[in-house]
Amino acid sequence: MSIETVHVDLGARSYDVRIGQGLLARAGKEITALAGPRRVAILTDETVAALHLPALREALAAEGIEATALALPAGEATKNWTALGQATEWLLAQKIERKDLVIALGGGVIGDLAGFAAAILRRGVRFVQIPTSLLAQVDSSVGGKTGINSPQGKNLIGAFHQPSLVLADIDVLNTLTPRDFRAGYGEVAKYGLLGDEGFFEWLEGNATGLASDAALRQCAVRHSVQMKADIVQRDETEQGDRALLNLGHTFGHALESATGYSDRLLHGEGVAIGCALAFELSAKMGLCSQEAPSRVAAHFAAMGMPSRISDIPGDLPDDEALIALMGQDKKVQDGKLRFILARGIGRAFVTDAVDPAVLRQVLAQSR
Repeated sequence: MSIETVHVDLGARSYDVRIGQGLLARAGKEITALAGPRRVAILTDETVAALHLPALREALAAEGIEATALALPAGEATKNWTALGQATEWLLAQKIERKDLVIALGGGVIGDLAGFAAAILRRGVRFVQIPTSLLAQVDSSVGGKTGINSPQGKNLIGAFHQPSLVLADIDVLNTLTPRDFRAGYGEVAKYGLLGDEGFFEWLEGNATGLASDAALRQCAVRHSVQMKADIVQRDETEQGDRALLNLGHTFGHALESATGYSDRLLHGEGVAIGCALAFELSAKMGLCSQEAPSRVAAHFAAMGMPSRISDIPGDLPDDEALIALMGQDKKVQDGKLRFILARGIGRAFVTDAVDPAVLRQVLAQSR
């Protein structure tokens, strides 16, 4: 398979997303084309460092690029002020300047944190995303959203800072645990559910083969990235259409917060449950047929993924507490919760016209 390129056209902030096999080994060549950085600093996590950091160092060294690296603890809990402070102070100690380069080597947590560190360091230095999880390849590495979590909610502190390049090597996905791969799939399915019924139908027929078939995997990643790029080009800072990319996230983020950003619920699992809840809510409000949420739940079940609140192990706050956590969502406007709902598969829209009684009913029936 050849390497494919999705161009994100944002004027002076434009960049390419390169998708294919063997890109980690080509990273030095790809990065050298970015007007030769003098210094390169890699931010990663301990798990990814053990798997992929030596290969990245070798690829950079082959092009005469010397790089330093900092490996932070793995997991969502690392997206906090402490780790951000550690990362930025380390980057300053490495004397990283505006024309130098920060590389985010890891999943969504590292990509978000490293991107935010690059955004605020010297008021903005260049960075490259090398996403190593399915979730990061199809979603968080593209579009320039960076940030950290707060005890008040997920991703409430951050900035828009576009990468200079994204290298999505689909071979590195072979090192994911089955659970991490499935969790990332929650974001892939989201694209079909929000805006492309044909893609969702393709996934219904092919998704069970993604983990073992590189060609299918590349096709799913490229299509997802292209859909995100098209939306980001229309609405870079989420003033309109880009909010559709948050399908399932109002519910999912609240559930992640309720589980303490622990491994009880991975982000993509929260998105899957959130998508199922969004379609249930849509059906209860008469916006779509009951067939749609049944189809969503059946597909996630076929992929071995959760689709109900009851699928989350351990105790959870009651419905009122979950609704209060939803109130910290970034999409809240004038104190009103805004949901991404759907008139059918592939027909999502944003609304704040949700009856609280119906919302409570949907949450209760999911337990």
